[in-house]
Amino acid sequence: MHNQSHARVLPGQERYIAPTDEQGLGAVDAVSDESAPTSVWGEAFRYLRARPLFWVSLIMIVLALALAIAPQLFTATDPRFCELSNSLGKPSVNHPFGFDRQGCDIYARMIYGARASVAVGVLTTLVVTILGTIIGALAGYFGGILDALLSRVTDIFYAVPFVLAAIVVMQMFRDFRTILTVVIVLSLFGWTNIARITRGAVLATKNEEFVTAARAVGASKWKILTSHILPNAAAPIIVYATVALGTFIVAEATLSFLGIGLPPTIVSWGGDIAKAQASLRQQPMVLFYPAMALGATVLSFIMMGDVVRDALDPKARKK
Repeated sequence: MHNQSHARVLPGQERYIAPTDEQGLGAVDAVSDESAPTSVWGEAFRYLRARPLFWVSLIMIVLALALAIAPQLFTATDPRFCELSNSLGKPSVNHPFGFDRQGCDIYARMIYGARASVAVGVLTTLVVTILGTIIGALAGYFGGILDALLSRVTDIFYAVPFVLAAIVVMQMFRDFRTILTVVIVLSLFGWTNIARITRGAVLATKNEEFVTAARAVGASKWKILTSHILPNAAAPIIVYATVALGTFIVAEATLSFLGIGLPPTIVSWGGDIAKAQASLRQQPMVLFYPAMALGATVLSFIMMGDVVRDALDPKARKK
């Protein structure tokens, strides 16, 4: 007969008693692990927090957004104020990057150029993500004739070269070239990849056990699609959208560089790169600064997409 000590515990005086060796040390580990996140998104966030690349790209993205939202916080100079007497002037305290051929402050134009480029990238990404997700989800979930019809339409738009199609269509809007016009044209041909990715993700998810259980309890098709399938198919969509944002910024810069994107009245990196060609031999830094801002912004979104993809991929986390 074992000796056991009994202690009376009054209400409100309960305390935690650590398990003994006879109970097993595994109980302690089980208790400590209960607070750890078990969802895919929780594990992904833990992975991201431990990656320096995530924080570097996040800081760069926040800086680009700050430049686009409040450029006046970074410079008090009007980017449209130009004096020919300052043409290709050297850097000074008030003008750290010098002047371009028209005598405009390069630093101010680089700061304000973020507004148009980032706005086009963000708005286009939102539009193509919504449009592509709807088309891909409907095609993948309902299948049949609807899937065949939407898939063929997607293939037709996918077969058209993205930038070439945007150049041709933008020729029709020479008198109406605004940020909204560029967003519409880029969205018209940029949704196909997200539609194909969404369709594949929905096809892989709609036969899972939790979807079958939702059908068994009488959930409607729309509720199953919006509440069960799409949230679990969102990972590849988010990854591609992050990378695509940088692609759309490059597309806007390409159109502006060719003179068929944003008009000269709107400050943009692509437009400044195009104008800097004439001064490349005399002052190559005139081209360097807007190109550097464009490259750093696009690189930040690409790096964010890469690290998010690894975070949402269980195989990459194990590596």
